[in-house]
Amino acid sequence: MTDRSLLVLPGDGIGPEVMAEVRKIIDWYGTARGITFDVTEDLVGGCAYDAHGTPLTDATMAKAQEVDAVLLGAVGGPKYDKLDFSVKPERGLLRLRKEMDLFANLRPAQCFDALADFSSLKKDVVAGLDIMIVRELTSGVYFGEPRGIIEEGNERVGINTQRYTESEIDRVARSAFELAMKRNKKLCSMEKANVMESGVLWREVVTEVGKDYPEVELSHMYADAGAMQLTRWPKQFDVIVTDNLFGDLLSDLAAMLTGSLGMLPSASLGAPMANGRPKALYEPVHGSAPDIAGQGKANPIACILSFAMALRYSFDLGDEADRLEKAVEKVLADGKRTADLLGEEGVTPLSTAEMGDAVVEALQAGL
Repeated sequence: MTDRSLLVLPGDGIGPEVMAEVRKIIDWYGTARGITFDVTEDLVGGCAYDAHGTPLTDATMAKAQEVDAVLLGAVGGPKYDKLDFSVKPERGLLRLRKEMDLFANLRPAQCFDALADFSSLKKDVVAGLDIMIVRELTSGVYFGEPRGIIEEGNERVGINTQRYTESEIDRVARSAFELAMKRNKKLCSMEKANVMESGVLWREVVTEVGKDYPEVELSHMYADAGAMQLTRWPKQFDVIVTDNLFGDLLSDLAAMLTGSLGMLPSASLGAPMANGRPKALYEPVHGSAPDIAGQGKANPIACILSFAMALRYSFDLGDEADRLEKAVEKVLADGKRTADLLGEEGVTPLSTAEMGDAVVEALQAGL
């Protein structure tokens, strides 16, 4: 019996394919390291809609609230584009984030040396890049009220409300400061205080929280200037904290600095549970990629690295997370590539399963 519980939600598109490779690694940890997990699997997204008429059942939601961590593959696909907004696959993911109160989204952007040439930026700009974006995830313009499309005069008007409370800003800021304390003690807060009252409040609250972390060098930057600086010289940053909308945009921008969305994990963390572990959901950034689903072409590394984040943040197994990340680095350094990472002529891409096997072999070789 183990005290480490996981809910695995492979989801749609390439989700089941990449999650199958994570399951290999979970099995390896049990066999080779004696580190076991109580794993339950269920449905989310389009596949849940197909089976139950909803992208997330109440029963699955209840399971997510009970486990130490949720591992999610991807949701969505063109098959579901015409569904009502309330039952689109993405609503399942948003419900998980909202009801688990996962307010801090951690999006690392790390450029492995072996992949520095894959970035659209010059190698010297991205080589050695290792930044973390902390995005507020449960408030802001994606959730604010009023919202909707209304009739005003003789035309339709779309309304979304940007809304933040002091406490919502305070808690995500503290998460970012705590993370900065464990890294290089540098934090940049990004908002639009020059044109948005919510940005003014954001800057004021983050500044106030910063007084509790005198060792952290805090800076502020308008989010549009931050986007420019991320493409100009990204290595000036270590930890960035920002709101829901700007975090969505900036983290995707940072993702492409590394060369491939197939490489990037994420963690969404909430308040500590009774056992001291934060409520948590881990997922790759790449989405469902329906154009390659079922073809064995997907890169499983983002999902594998998401599990590495779970080892680190949910199970306090930082050394094991390091072990897994080094195995991934070794595989890439050896020149092994899935189709999304091909840049050299004459190199045969590995399938999704072959890349997963290569990571397991690297783990085993590293013992």
